[in-house]
Amino acid sequence: MRSFLRFIACAPILLLASSIGHATERDVSLFVEPPGLEPDVQFWIRIYTEVGQESGLLHDSKNVFIVYEELDLPKSRSVAATEIYVDKRKDKYRRVLKELGRGKREGLNLEEQRILDLFAPDVSNKTLRDHAKRIRFQLGQADQFRAGLIRSGAYADHIQKTLLEMDLPPQLAALPHVESSFTPGAYSRVGAAGLWQFTRATGRRYMRVDQVVDERLDPYRATTGAGRLLAQNRRTTGSWPLAVTAYNHGASGMRRATRKLGHSDIERIVRDYRSRRFGFASRNFYVEFVAASRIAENPKQYFGELVLDSPIQYESLPLPYYASAEALSRALNVDLATLRASNPALLAPVWNGQKRVPLGFEFKVPVAELSQPLAQAFTSLPVSERFSRQTRDSFHTVRRGETLSRIAQKYQVSIRDLENLNNLHNRNKIRVGQKLRLPVEHASKSKQRGKQARTPTSPPISGIYTVSKGETLASIALRFGLDEEEIAWANGIQNRNRIYAGQQLKFPGPSDDQAVRSISDKTFPDSQPLKAEPRKNEVNDEEIEAVRLEAVRGPTPFNLLADPSDYLVGPDNTIEVQFGETLGHYADWLDIRAQQIRVLNRLRFGEALPIHSRLRLDFSRVTQPLFERQRIDFQRSIQERYFSERAIVGSFTHKLKRGDSIWDLAHQRFNIPLWLLQQYNPDIDFETASAGTEIIAPILERRTAPKAN
Repeated sequence: MRSFLRFIACAPILLLASSIGHATERDVSLFVEPPGLEPDVQFWIRIYTEVGQESGLLHDSKNVFIVYEELDLPKSRSVAATEIYVDKRKDKYRRVLKELGRGKREGLNLEEQRILDLFAPDVSNKTLRDHAKRIRFQLGQADQFRAGLIRSGAYADHIQKTLLEMDLPPQLAALPHVESSFTPGAYSRVGAAGLWQFTRATGRRYMRVDQVVDERLDPYRATTGAGRLLAQNRRTTGSWPLAVTAYNHGASGMRRATRKLGHSDIERIVRDYRSRRFGFASRNFYVEFVAASRIAENPKQYFGELVLDSPIQYESLPLPYYASAEALSRALNVDLATLRASNPALLAPVWNGQKRVPLGFEFKVPVAELSQPLAQAFTSLPVSERFSRQTRDSFHTVRRGETLSRIAQKYQVSIRDLENLNNLHNRNKIRVGQKLRLPVEHASKSKQRGKQARTPTSPPISGIYTVSKGETLASIALRFGLDEEEIAWANGIQNRNRIYAGQQLKFPGPSDDQAVRSISDKTFPDSQPLKAEPRKNEVNDEEIEAVRLEAVRGPTPFNLLADPSDYLVGPDNTIEVQFGETLGHYADWLDIRAQQIRVLNRLRFGEALPIHSRLRLDFSRVTQPLFERQRIDFQRSIQERYFSERAIVGSFTHKLKRGDSIWDLAHQRFNIPLWLLQQYNPDIDFETASAGTEIIAPILERRTAPKAN
């Protein structure tokens, strides 16, 4: 079935303040605007509407409304020269503030008096000295914001329609102004991408993000993903101001702030919360959002009449086979540049011929460019240019936790081919960072035209498989579409080359690889809580580059924005135990023996670690930030691995009943790992939850492409 999308048109439309104001009308009952934050909001309105990119404001980094000077940047200077110029101006104000901080109040020159007048009459010397340490420069963004308003016309209708369908406040449509200035192809310097600036880790929860397709760059797909993330933030933080701030700082960070302060007042959090991870970008994110909302509600007040990009119709249809972009261009009689602009989620390898447009990809073509229906054009493509599989990568860089068998399975090549091509004498000895050569072919050519890709056999219903003569763990994993290391872990196999005919192997369940502690299958009457029992499990750590940084203004501190779990070290050197973690992990990250942690916490050998219990750690050999980084990388690797095959497409509520088992619900009925169920219910203790408790579970969709037609 074909569908029609709306995108940027060549024909402009005139922006009317009333129409766009209706689309982004502010709701101060949901998005409070405390009077105490009004000076901060006005600062960002000034940055967004009055100060251009050739100038900026020197201001206090904590109280941004204290502005020392609007600084015009020198033209025709290098970046380094500009930084030197700005630093000199900062030094000037530091000297004045330090002098005033020594108590000077008499004989002030005009500049010293002007600066002193920025503060209260009874300002203390210490306050002035503190301000001398917090001088910051903010580049103007008025030109950028104005351009973003013009671009927003192409997407405003779709965003509002999506928010309405998801029962979300329309004011959230202002977020792309803060994140990307409505630039669909925007990349931050560390990889956050698209209109809504998703990082890879967060984006893969809701979209396809790989080396061929990156739906973060598709403004339509990304809008739906952003809506799901924001809805989850609202559920886990309890308010929209906190949910918006969590979009930058992470749900876990905002939950930590409310726990520490004992309230959820956004003004007091902005003013009073102190954390080495709650930096300038996070502290200002909500007031920037409020400022952007006001401007978007009445842009004429700030920029006069604007001519917006208007949406146009695209016809879209899932591609029924793999094909090169060049072949599709010929069949459609549409140039590659137009097709590329219409399908921003397809990455460069597709357009330079290294990869094919994937089977099942929702391909878009401007209606005005079509000389025939899209389905007819797809049918007209010669059979010789249709393929049943994707082209292989020419190289693969080994990442932590990967094995040769897993890499072979990923690219549908034999282990022997990889060994021969890379002169590997031992398949178990590959190293992180090693580049492996892969069979090379062009997207428009194949030695196996028309051949269907191998489909894995369904595992036995019992979950038990008997090894036959001549089989290896790698061949069994490939046959059933499973992971060799997961099978090895599930059966306690230390040496994957030593299995024997007749051996019975237990195949891992849909989420066995995620849980270190799981809920038992016991059932309880209404008056009894649901209990938990320990279950040890090892999960391979993968090195995944996914650091969430806020676009334009600098880094945000937390990588797992959609994860409300607390992975940071407390002030008393304790941590909260999370799913998937063991004493062995903590010892490895701390560079100590696990027995030292047992002694420190008076734990018996073999004693289980209850999820969410506090554990004291020894940081004599490793710093807290390094420990946290390793821990977050480990959790991120689990989540990225899981979401590489699945996407969240919704959620539902379930009321626990008599006889319910959390383990059965997660693994049998919901078919999700316990860590994900816990993330959707961070305030529910699965060990004490009783009948009548309502839990929320995500709805997931497997990223399995349909068979080629």
